[in-house]
Amino acid sequence: MFDLTAIQAAVRGAGLDGWLLYDFRGSNVLARRVLDLEGRPAGSRRFFYLVPAEGEPTRIVHRIEPAVLDHLPGRTRVYLRWQELEAALAEALSGLGRVAMEYAPGLSNPYISRVDGGTVEAVRRHVGEVVSSGDLIQQFEATWDDEQWAMHLEADRHTRAAFELAWGLIADRVLAGQTVTECEVQRAILEHFDRHGLTTYSPPIVGVNAHGADPHFENSPANDTAIREGDFVLLDLWAKLDRPRAVYSDLTRVAYVGDTVPERYESVFAVVAAARDAAIEHVRTAFAAGRRLPAWEVDDAARRVIEAAGYGDRFVHRTGHNIGQEVHGNGAAIDNLETHEERLILPRTCFSIEPGIYLDDFGVRSEVDVFVDAQGQVHVTGGPPQQRVVALLREYGSRHRS
Repeated sequence: MFDLTAIQAAVRGAGLDGWLLYDFRGSNVLARRVLDLEGRPAGSRRFFYLVPAEGEPTRIVHRIEPAVLDHLPGRTRVYLRWQELEAALAEALSGLGRVAMEYAPGLSNPYISRVDGGTVEAVRRHVGEVVSSGDLIQQFEATWDDEQWAMHLEADRHTRAAFELAWGLIADRVLAGQTVTECEVQRAILEHFDRHGLTTYSPPIVGVNAHGADPHFENSPANDTAIREGDFVLLDLWAKLDRPRAVYSDLTRVAYVGDTVPERYESVFAVVAAARDAAIEHVRTAFAAGRRLPAWEVDDAARRVIEAAGYGDRFVHRTGHNIGQEVHGNGAAIDNLETHEERLILPRTCFSIEPGIYLDDFGVRSEVDVFVDAQGQVHVTGGPPQQRVVALLREYGSRHRS
């Protein structure tokens, strides 16, 4: 729900003179969510909506689609010719200093960079400075309300159950002397999601041995591999309820197809788990102290553990990402590798913590989700964080040994 009072308070709190929201043919999903446009037709013409720090907003819309922003407060400027658009923009921005847009300087933040360079150039001619709306977007697009938190917890129950289903299927087939492949396990998980009213933008990763060493491995019939005794399995799955505004659960666990896990697997997993726990503890400590927490610090907390163990060059991705209506959401990422994520971790946001070590013949990743509530309490979802590699045949194979 669009809340002008809250948005203007946030604009003032950020030391800005205004927030200029822009869209063309649905290209700026962030602006559309802030403006309560999601689910409405995207339209075919450009619009601007200026929220000043004080006073009445301005709608700038095309004559063909004059009502596109009528649900929002403010005065309307209608343009037809491009000259009229430029004039309307100049008038609306006159006298403003710092104005936020869905823009990120350089290569700093691809999640926020939704406005094209030419439009930013045009706005710069009329204001003192165009700055990134990254933290504003977090506050009004990436934060969860109570309903979304409840939907996450419901999705979490079903994603955790998917591991039980997958591990049981593998153990049953192997102990029965039957074949089971990565794609079969993947299909079983997707059927489980469907039975429980979940949806996902792409199928889970079921990675055996070297396949698990590829952080973004994609299962397909062309690379489908049988899972046998003695194999190491990485399972990464994500899903959300098939409901409006639902948010994701995103978890990763690992297992060994045997009774006793070899020391090599356990030792690498222990490093990854220690890195995961160090990142979580960094978040807990900062919020307990009431300290502002830039997200890059959390990445560093995990990365230091892995580097100290000698695997720094094998941790090839950021520690985590924001989670929202997309599994890779638009809030602060847990990243000081691919980007220097200076945005703060805010209350009512959720993110993954998922450090990994990827060797030539197997990969280990341990992923949980972390939600910071409105009071700054830190909640880890996904069940108790995995502490040891699952020994599948010992822990899930009892029915074939009775």
